[in-house]
Amino acid sequence: MKSFWVDVRPWDKDMVTTALESGADAVIVPEGCSDKVRELGVILTVSGDGDIVLGKDVLEIEISGKADEMKAAAISRENKVIVKTSDWTIIPLENLVAQSGGIFAYVRSAEEARTALQVLEKGVAGVVVRTADPGEIRKAARFVKGKSTVLGLETAKVVEIKVLGMGDRVCVDTCTAMTTGEGMLVGNSSSAMFLVHSESVENPYVEARPFRVNAGALHAYVLTPSGKTKYLSELRSGDDVLVTRFSGESRAAIVGRAKVELRPMMLVRAVCRRKEISLILQNAETIRLVKSDGEPLSVAKLKVGDGVLCHISEGGRHFGMKVEETITER
Repeated sequence: MKSFWVDVRPWDKDMVTTALESGADAVIVPEGCSDKVRELGVILTVSGDGDIVLGKDVLEIEISGKADEMKAAAISRENKVIVKTSDWTIIPLENLVAQSGGIFAYVRSAEEARTALQVLEKGVAGVVVRTADPGEIRKAARFVKGKSTVLGLETAKVVEIKVLGMGDRVCVDTCTAMTTGEGMLVGNSSSAMFLVHSESVENPYVEARPFRVNAGALHAYVLTPSGKTKYLSELRSGDDVLVTRFSGESRAAIVGRAKVELRPMMLVRAVCRRKEISLILQNAETIRLVKSDGEPLSVAKLKVGDGVLCHISEGGRHFGMKVEETITER
């Protein structure tokens, strides 16, 4: 998840309020103003005496030449660096993003925020909005915090369905309402996941719960907005998960709660591009995978030969982070 900060120097109560209401992660304020911020709401402060110490935890560097680029890139390997330039161009930012990982960029508008977050596809780690227009803060927030990505989804052919015994499964309840064709990417392997549909479908057995994905057994991996994975057993209230639509468009959602309950389980195994995808799910009519057209398909009606959506990534994972190595998970 990209970070979204707002620079409120000099102090401006209304701008801090706008930052809070827009969902900013932090505000940069003059030294001595952190207590004023806390009177308005809970948000990280960045200043000489803030939660994040300006000049120590995060450094500001003005880019005016190649030497400044190299300095910022070197420092960003250990500290956060906010880069600024009097003559904003895309080239210095491309160079910095290519060489480092902790670069934040000062931007003056939502459009500049969009550009900074898309540089070399990877984008900067975060943007710091510096503007006198509260409307630009709100527009930038909608782009940064609601930023969607598009993942490649493919159709896998089901090759095995096996009823198992009892096991612990995880229901992920989010703070987001999902619609038909949306769910989460979950799998026994971190490199091959099924799109598990949300409980947004009306049925005669239980009320629709569009905020929920009955995701699978607690050992399974789930994809997060950062591109990392977590075990379903690790999810806690306040964590971020990725909600993905059958088109591949994905967005972040906040976990409200994760419920672990003992239920009858089943194994679904499929193949895509000669790669095996598998997942252990609860054996119930309300649990669904997703067909290529977005139509949910209940596991109770699933048959060998059916096509369901999956996401395949190369390499393996180390503590949830993608690494380029060969890993076999069975």
